[in-house]
Amino acid sequence: MYVDLLSRWNEKINIVSKNTIPLVWERHIADSAQLYSLAPNFSSWVDLGSGGGFPGLVVAIYASEFHPSGHVTLIESDQRKCAFLRTVAREAGLKVTVLAERIERAAPQNADILSARALTSLNGLIEFSGQHMSEDGTALFLKGARWQTELEEARQHWRFRCETHKSMTEPEAVILEIGGVERV
Repeated sequence: MYVDLLSRWNEKINIVSKNTIPLVWERHIADSAQLYSLAPNFSSWVDLGSGGGFPGLVVAIYASEFHPSGHVTLIESDQRKCAFLRTVAREAGLKVTVLAERIERAAPQNADILSARALTSLNGLIEFSGQHMSEDGTALFLKGARWQTELEEARQHWRFRCETHKSMTEPEAVILEIGGVERV
């Protein structure tokens, strides 16, 4: 149902690159699903720049089955994409909150888990984590082949612990598990 809605809506509002629709299960769903295994017992998960719901809606689908007490919040500034996210949530019976606003203007979320995929540089993501992640929270950021360069750049501005997890979908990509963030 999610993939069907994505395909139909994508023709009108360009949620994801149309070239990736034939590979949606590998490129978007599986890539997002791998995050859930890193934090299956969360209380509050906030996905930044949710776009088409990757990874936030995928996490919410897993949580509805395996951890129904966990709550997922999606922050997306594009009103059309928010309408899509709400439609998928309603059709799938998911309990998610969709905040239709810019990340920096959203009220602090105090999330246990913070996620983002294809949003901005690691430095920018860590900046957002200061606003939306709880003090003892964890950020899970999907990063591509340039992840080491982004990590070095972020360490010039921030102190944080970081564990890397190899992506199961892209050979050069990783998931950066970040916590203990402090400005240098």
